[in-house]
Amino acid sequence: MSKQEQGQSAADLLAITRPNPDARSVARLNTSPFYHAMMRNTCVATLLQAGHAENALPQRAQATIQCRLLPGEDPEGVRRTLERVVADTQVAVTMANEPRPSPASPVRPDLMATIERITSEMWPGTLTLPVMDPWSSDGLHFRRAGIPVYGLSAIFGDMDNITSHGRDERVGVREFYEGVEFMYRFIQAVGGARRKT
Repeated sequence: MSKQEQGQSAADLLAITRPNPDARSVARLNTSPFYHAMMRNTCVATLLQAGHAENALPQRAQATIQCRLLPGEDPEGVRRTLERVVADTQVAVTMANEPRPSPASPVRPDLMATIERITSEMWPGTLTLPVMDPWSSDGLHFRRAGIPVYGLSAIFGDMDNITSHGRDERVGVREFYEGVEFMYRFIQAVGGARRKT
């Protein structure tokens, strides 16, 4: 990731990979929502419900909180942390379902080589690297069954204006069609077929 950044950000990304990450580097990277979310567990209240009428005080309230945990983190420990942060014995923090973490899929050199080749053809000089995205995937069901799963995105966006899952989630028109072309070439390559002219 440091190779696609410049100056202080590049140096900070390298500094946090050391056994004892530099606290100032972590603090600077925390100012980027993207890097901030990748370095820690995150929990966000995504749905709030309360009350039964406009003119009455609510007797009950409920918040649905979505958490994204780093690999190896204990869901029960995160639940206890939320309970401690709320610090109200009248508030119950429960899990809506049983968390079932899934193993990571190994990085496959053959797939990476294909992705790098097509990326270089379409966007010369663009860095290709595997990352752990800070969101969830239905791929966890396959990984639990022992089937490796890989997410692949060839759609470029503005890192300072990420609109995923927002009210105005959008992709640029050119970026959309480039992503379609990339996926077409990738599927052709891994499927062994050739494009007809």
